[in-house]
Amino acid sequence: MSACAPTGTDHSKRTERIHPTHSPPPGPHRRFRIAGADVSASIAVFLIALPLSLGIALATGAPLQAGLVAAAVGGIVAGWVGGAPLQVSGPAAGLTVVTADLIQRYGWRTTCAITVLAGLAQLGLGCLRVARTALAVSPAIVHGMLAGIGVTIAVAQLHVVLGGTPQSSVLDNLRALPAQLAALQPAAVAVSALTLTLLLLWPRIPGRVGRLVQRVPAALVAVTGATAIAALAGLTLPKVDLPSWSSHALAGLPEGPVLGLMAAVLTTTLVCSVQSLLGAVAVDKLIASRPDLLSARCTRVGRSDLDRELLGQGAANIVSGALGGLPVAGVAVRSSANVHAGAVSRNSTMLHGVLVVVAALLMVPILDLIPLASLAALVMAVGIQMVSLHHIRTVTRHREVLVYAVTTLGVVVLGVLEGVTLGIAVAVAVALHRLARTRITHHEKEGVHHVHVRGQLTFLAVPRLSRILHLVPQATPVVVELDGSFMDHAAYEALQDWQKTHTARGGSVELTGRRSSTGLDTGTDVEAETEAGIEANVGSRSSTGTGIRTGLATGEGGSTAPPALDHVRAGEVPIADCRCRPWTPWRNHQCEVPRETTQTPQAPQAPQASTPTSLAAQPAESTDAARPAEATAAGAPETAQRRGKRETTESTESTKPREPKRPSQPCQPEQPGQPGQPGQERQPGASVEPGGHQLVRGISAFQRNTAPLVRGELARLAREGQRPTQLFLTCADSRLVTSMITSSGPGDLFVVRNVGNLVPPPGEESRDDSVAAAIEYAVDVLKVRSITVCGHSGCGAMQALLDTEPGGTRTPLQRWLRHGVPSLERMADDGRPGARLAGRAPVDAVEQLCLTNVVQQLEHLRAHESVSQALRSGALELHGLYFHVGEAQTYLLTEAASGDGVLFGHVGEAGVPA
Repeated sequence: MSACAPTGTDHSKRTERIHPTHSPPPGPHRRFRIAGADVSASIAVFLIALPLSLGIALATGAPLQAGLVAAAVGGIVAGWVGGAPLQVSGPAAGLTVVTADLIQRYGWRTTCAITVLAGLAQLGLGCLRVARTALAVSPAIVHGMLAGIGVTIAVAQLHVVLGGTPQSSVLDNLRALPAQLAALQPAAVAVSALTLTLLLLWPRIPGRVGRLVQRVPAALVAVTGATAIAALAGLTLPKVDLPSWSSHALAGLPEGPVLGLMAAVLTTTLVCSVQSLLGAVAVDKLIASRPDLLSARCTRVGRSDLDRELLGQGAANIVSGALGGLPVAGVAVRSSANVHAGAVSRNSTMLHGVLVVVAALLMVPILDLIPLASLAALVMAVGIQMVSLHHIRTVTRHREVLVYAVTTLGVVVLGVLEGVTLGIAVAVAVALHRLARTRITHHEKEGVHHVHVRGQLTFLAVPRLSRILHLVPQATPVVVELDGSFMDHAAYEALQDWQKTHTARGGSVELTGRRSSTGLDTGTDVEAETEAGIEANVGSRSSTGTGIRTGLATGEGGSTAPPALDHVRAGEVPIADCRCRPWTPWRNHQCEVPRETTQTPQAPQAPQASTPTSLAAQPAESTDAARPAEATAAGAPETAQRRGKRETTESTESTKPREPKRPSQPCQPEQPGQPGQPGQERQPGASVEPGGHQLVRGISAFQRNTAPLVRGELARLAREGQRPTQLFLTCADSRLVTSMITSSGPGDLFVVRNVGNLVPPPGEESRDDSVAAAIEYAVDVLKVRSITVCGHSGCGAMQALLDTEPGGTRTPLQRWLRHGVPSLERMADDGRPGARLAGRAPVDAVEQLCLTNVVQQLEHLRAHESVSQALRSGALELHGLYFHVGEAQTYLLTEAASGDGVLFGHVGEAGVPA
């Protein structure tokens, strides 16, 4: 739930507007304003963009004004039209090699025309809404392209740093480097060394002084310092020469071979688009790391619209090329500076472009004092930074270093388009090699033959698989260990046919992952394949365990997959029988292992209000645990086929009541629109996997699969500390997964859970320090902006509260539930409006009490001193939620003033903010 959602009263006041029928309500009249944060951020970005724009223009061999034109147009046009409000566009270092090659080959005016055509191509791609397709390019290719461009820039600008002139290609520059070293100019080297020294040391000034001076960009300090020293020392050096704008060259008609021009347009479009789109995604991540932008994002800084961003970049390139500017793309350095400087809207990007225009018109005498060697050193440093060690470590960890290296060398030696094409070809070859590379080994240990399959099991591996399997002697026990994430139909049939033949001749077959002794899958679940109906492609996403579950239902009317490959050892459970895996998404771990051939179902017993069993009726997934193991061993394919049909019926009719007398159903799930039912006792002939084993397997799966994905984010939270925006107070019921119903992650919610989501009111007798301490800490220390009290359907605490009789022995549970007595009194008070759900009344007294309890606990919250002070200052909002477990539907308390009582509305409906 977003912290941006206003209270219900404020919302109703804003929506009560009178406007003509069938016309949208008129928007509020707004005057154009620029926030102070945008002004300061635009100045910081301008100070970085000015020297970099001149340096990139120098590196490409274009007129120096072209860099200023591109910076101004990128800021104003792309900032106004683009879909990434905080991304700053302008001349990018990634386009330096491409532009330099075009200028040398076709001349400046034709290069401007190519820029215009590339902008038109970007407009066409944006209209076709294919921006997301660019993100399908392997990161190794993108990083390799940028690294190759960085090497090319650094080698070329090294000649300018030494006082010479760069050549046309990297190889030529390397061959000319010894002669250039022999004829270096000490003045140019000194200015360049001073620029690099200031550039490296300025961000590393320690202490309070360092924090103050680092507000000035290091690039500006380096260029300004080198310029001042060169002027004071009277050094004779080539300097910036900005000719009059009246002689500025604009775009002309393209001249050259058609195929060459088309390739140039394609290359410019590709590099500009990919760099801009990847930059927009990176800016989204930067925005998400700024808690102060969460409220502003509701109106001004939303998630980037990549198709609109492509349109904005295309428009900027058309204008820049027509005005004689360099190609425009999103720039990571300036965008990062814009976000970190505190920008809150696209006004900072546009204002930085205006400042560039002012500087280009009024600061020409000052810019003419800058030595070219200083700009060359600045651009050389940028090029070196484009070869990122972090990127190299990342691609090495993902085994894509070959793609990275080939792309980098291709860009350096052949060019950008050729290098990227070569990188794509290598990436495709590596993917095909991984798909086709399967290692199959066979060894015997203590009389048991082990066949280990590593890699993807496709039709290409079927000949080797068949050859290895036929080496296994007849009538012997065999363990087939599948260690991969995919199995196609050809491999499946080959394995199934061999299994049937081997078992018919007196042998036994066990299909497992790495933990062959248990027969259970130790990897993560494959629920995604099940829901998509493609479980014929068998596998687990984990590299440490593969389950065979092809006979399960798809939920689409039946499975078309062949029968499951089952164990054939008597007394063991087929793999397909157990659908319980570590962290199976949103399912209880209630897999039961049959131990007896017959079972007697028992009727459910009503729990007592004073026992913990009355607090939550936990639904369990139906299994086939009651089926005898002997029948499973005798007819595995037929049994699996019948099981697949039965589970299909259960999945497609999940909302219908189930038969309570089925032995395989340990408890009855809650039905939509009804409170939870008490659970049944387990059958005496069934056993459950020990909870400790489940916990260890779950932790193991987390360490193996999830930890590598979240380690970076958790490391950031460990460094910066927790800064949640919301306090979420809910019930301890195991069916309430707060991260699921709020789509939140680590660091987002400060969660307090207790039995019945109760908030003890302040007072000497009824106070509970644990909940009060959490509220005080969240409001006064963490400065949360909202507190949410969330109740749920089928709450066992509310049922126990209704069933509690006055007097008698007071158990700890009953003493705690006394904080819910005001909710009981509120529900019984006819003078107070009752609580109800949108579209229907509560189904019974338990649901009525659950709803009333949320309203009452909000009143208890307001009585706490820290909460009341924050509410008076407007720094805090209170929200009430009700989660219906059976419907998987969340209702938001609207607090609408009506005669029908307090209303909980569907989240996302009219009048209820989504």
